[in-house]
Parts: sequence; C-alpha cells; structure tokens
Amino acid sequence: QVQLVESGGGLVQPGGSLRLSCAASGFTFSRNAMSWHRQAPGKERELVATISSTGGTTNYADAMKGRFTISRDNDKNTVYLQMNRLKPEDTAVYYCKAVVIAPSGLLTYWGQGTQVTVSS
Repeated sequence: QVQLVESGGGLVQPGGSLRLSCAASGFTFSRNAMSWHRQAPGKERELVATISSTGGTTNYADAMKGRFTISRDNDKNTVYLQMNRLKPEDTAVYYCKAVVIAPSGLLTYWGQGTQVTVSS
C-alpha cells in the first residue's frame, strides 16, 4: 500500500535550517508530482511547495519563496524540503502529500507529519 514517511523535523533556533525528507513507497513515485504542506496549531493546513514528477517544475507559497527549496530523488523515492532562515511562524507539523492515479480515479495520500519548532 502507499506509504509516506516524513523525517527530519525538530527544534531549531530562529535563522536556522532544517532538511525534511519524505520517503515514499507503494506507487510509481517517478510519475507523480509531490507536495509539502504544513499545519500550525489552531490553523488550517496550508500548501508549502510542490514539485513535478521530474523535478523540473517547482512552486512555493509566497511566505516560503527564497527560504525553502523542494527537491526530489526519484532513484530513492524521496522528496525533500530544505528550510533556511527559519522563523517562529514556521512552527508547524509538516506533511508530504501524493496524489496517485488509480483505476478508480485520483487518490490522495498523506504522511504522518513531522514537527518543526522554531524557537530560541
């Protein structure tokens, strides 16, 4: 079955960096676009960044442009989120998402999330 496993979260000081990973299995990773999302306490889940199946096209939410970089390694079935110049408002649970084409239609899968806390 489809599995998405995030890792790399933790506690970091403002201005610091973290690199999140999302290991995917159970579907043809190289054929699917992937995305990162986040959800802060008391807020709705929001899109952080997306990446095309080949990695050639990326998009970012305005608040992350210039600080975050999404990338992928199709040989390792893994998508990454490099986060630099972190701010306290980046504190959230970060999730990766896959939308998989199935015979029944499009199916959406989420990982379990990884906590990122930015605090001094």
